[in-house]
Amino acid sequence: MATSATGQPQFIASTGGNRSFSNAPLIKNEDADQIVVPDKTSWKNLFAYIGPGFLVSIAYIDPGNFETDLQSGAQYKYELLWIILVASCAALIIQSLAANLGVVTGKHLAEHCRNEYPKVPNFILWVLAEIAIVACDIPEVIGTAFALNMLFKIPVWIGVLLTGFSTLILLALQQYGVRKLEFLIAFLVFTMAGCFFAELGYAKPEAKEVLHGLFVPQLKGNGATGLAISLLGAMVMPHNLFLHSALVLSRKIPRSVRSIKEACRFYMIESGFALAVAFLINVSVISNVLGSWSSKLFAIALLASGQSSTITGTYAGQYVMQGFLDLRLKPWLRNFLTRCLAIVPSLIVALIGGSAGAGQLIIIASMILSFELPFALVPLLKFTSSKITAITWIIGSLIMIINVYYLATSFIKFLFHGNLKLVEVVFLGIFGFSAMAVYLAGVAYLVLRKNKEASHLLALTTHENQHSTNESGNASLYSLPREDIASMQLPSRSGTVDID
Repeated sequence: MATSATGQPQFIASTGGNRSFSNAPLIKNEDADQIVVPDKTSWKNLFAYIGPGFLVSIAYIDPGNFETDLQSGAQYKYELLWIILVASCAALIIQSLAANLGVVTGKHLAEHCRNEYPKVPNFILWVLAEIAIVACDIPEVIGTAFALNMLFKIPVWIGVLLTGFSTLILLALQQYGVRKLEFLIAFLVFTMAGCFFAELGYAKPEAKEVLHGLFVPQLKGNGATGLAISLLGAMVMPHNLFLHSALVLSRKIPRSVRSIKEACRFYMIESGFALAVAFLINVSVISNVLGSWSSKLFAIALLASGQSSTITGTYAGQYVMQGFLDLRLKPWLRNFLTRCLAIVPSLIVALIGGSAGAGQLIIIASMILSFELPFALVPLLKFTSSKITAITWIIGSLIMIINVYYLATSFIKFLFHGNLKLVEVVFLGIFGFSAMAVYLAGVAYLVLRKNKEASHLLALTTHENQHSTNESGNASLYSLPREDIASMQLPSRSGTVDID
C-alpha cells in the first residue's frame, strides 16, 4: 500500500505487461460519497453492501426482458419459464464472480482486459462491449416509447425522440452520488415489482401450469429456440459483468482476509435477493400476458424500467471506455452518444415497421447480446478462480453451443428456403460461414490464450502481510473506494484532461 500526502492509504494493484495502469480517479472530489464498511464481524455489515445488486438487477428487468417475456408467453404460454429460472441461477453465479473480481483485486473487468490483452484484441473487445451497450439501449428506447404511448397515446416514433431527454434526468441525478442513486434504483425496482404483482391479481395464472413450465424443460420448434436465445440474451447481459465488477469498488472495505471474504459473501447475498425479485417480475410478466391485465400498471412499470436501465447503461459505458481505453468522457456526453446510436435504428424501424417492427427490433437486440456474452464472460472466467468457476464454464459453453447451433440452422434454412438465386446463395453462404468461423476463432482465442499472469490480490493490511496465515488480525487499515465509482458527480476534475 502507498500513502498519500494526507496520510490516507491509496489503491495499489500489481499489473502486468508493458503498459502502465493509472488509478487516477475519473472525478476528483474531496467530499466523495464514501460508503464505509465497519472493521468488525457483524451481519449488520450487509446493509453497507446493499446497492450494486439492485443496479445490476435492472438489466434483468429492462424493456428487452419484458418484450421477450411477452412474446414467450403469447406464443408458448408457460413452456419457456424454465429458461428464466436457469438464466437467473446462472446470472447469480456469473454476477458473483464479477463482484468478487472487483473486491479482491481492486480493479474492474475492463481494466483487467486492458492490462492482459494486446492492443488489437483489447480494442476489439472494447468495440464489442460498446455494441452490447447500444444493443441494450435499443430496448430501453423502444420500451420507454411504448410506455408513453400506452399512458398518453403518444406515437411510438415521437416517444423514441422524447427518450433523448432522459439525459437531462441523468444529469440531475448525478449530483447526489452513488448511494442516493442506489436507493432510487431500488425504489424503481420495487415499483416495477408492485405493478406486476398487482397484475397477478388480474391474470390469476394456474399454479400447476406455472410450476410445470418452471421445472420441465422443453423446446418445441426453431421458433422456441430463437426465443430461448433471446431470453438468455436479455437475462445475462455482457455489459452487466463490467458494471458489477466496477460498482463494488464504491465501498471502503478493510483489507483483511476476513473482510474480503465477508464482502464477497454479502455481495452474493445482496445480488441473490435483487435477482430473486427480478426473477419473480419476469415470471409475472409471462403469467400476466395470458390473463386479464391492466395496461396502465404495465406502462408505469415499463417507464420505470426504461429510465432506470438508461442510468445503469450509461455508467456501464463509462467504466467500459475508461477500463479498455483509459479514456474519460463527461457522463452527459457519454449518455448522449450512446443514446443517439440507439435512437437512430429505433426511429427508422418505428417509422417504417410501426410498433410490430419496433418489438421485433428488441428481439434482435437481445439475440445480439446473447451472441456477445462469451466476449465478456470468458475473460471474467480467465481472471477468476473459485469452486464455482467450473460450473460457469459449463454454463458459458452451453450458451455458446446453443447460439452457434441456432445461427447455423437458421442460416442454412434461409439459404435453401429463401427463394434466392444460386449466385446469391453462394455469395451469402461464403460470407455467412466465414463470419461464423471468425466468431468461433475469436472465442477460441480467448479460451485457449494463456494469461500473462494471475490476477493479483489487492494489498492487505500490514499486519496480514507479515502474518499471512493468521486470519484473525483486525488492523484498521482500509482500502479507499475508487472515487470514479463512489462519486458519480459532474464537478470538474483536476489532474486529468476532459474530452468534450
